Amino acid sequence: MTPFGERVRSLRDAKGVTLKQMATDLSISSAYLSALEHGKRGQPSPQLVRQICAYFGIIWDEAEELERLADLSHPRVTVDTSGLSPKATELANRLSERIAGLDDAALDRLLEVLDAVPALKAGRRRLPARRR
Repeated sequence: MTPFGERVRSLRDAKGVTLKQMATDLSISSAYLSALEHGKRGQPSPQLVRQICAYFGIIWDEAEELERLADLSHPRVTVDTSGLSPKATELANRLSERIAGLDDAALDRLLEVLDAVPALKAGRRRLPARRR
């Protein structure tokens, strides 16, 4: 399950809406919505995210958070380390090899480390993760 899928499911549960009913109301297939929730499909389109926000009456900060979760919910991420240090390449490869074996506590610690690092340093170009 992706962060976006987890949030959509919790919104549905809180409102007592079935997956099938939500899919019908949004004019999408229930199979597609289920695949989005379970991380078996790529990121939802910005239009679908806006539809979901409208469906649940989500505005402002909560809508921005759902958009952020959608951006972080691509189930197949490729990290381009060309031009970065050998250590950056090693880290990306080791993480890809071991991520399936990490428990929630380890994932939380890694996310805390990443959250503590400034997003950009002045004068340094950021290389975004590429998605397949």
